[in-house]
Amino acid sequence: MAHLIPPPPPLRVALADDDGLQSLRAKLWILWMTILTILVTAWFCTLGPISAVVALVVAKHILVAILVMGLGVDAKPTPPPT
Repeated sequence: MAHLIPPPPPLRVALADDDGLQSLRAKLWILWMTILTILVTAWFCTLGPISAVVALVVAKHILVAILVMGLGVDAKPTPPPT
């Protein structure tokens, strides 16, 4: 009588990144840089209209860069599981 081979093991599904503290540090760094950018921009706005306009333009670019970084656009691609 022929022997049957066992079925293949089930696929492993990732439910989390498992980077724990590194992910928390990155999110806290993004939060800190956002708060710092807003506070520095508010301080420059008190110095006059020209410095306020320049500060707002620069802050807009910085905050968009922080947003893009938070979305993970610059993240290194992970290799597919084998």
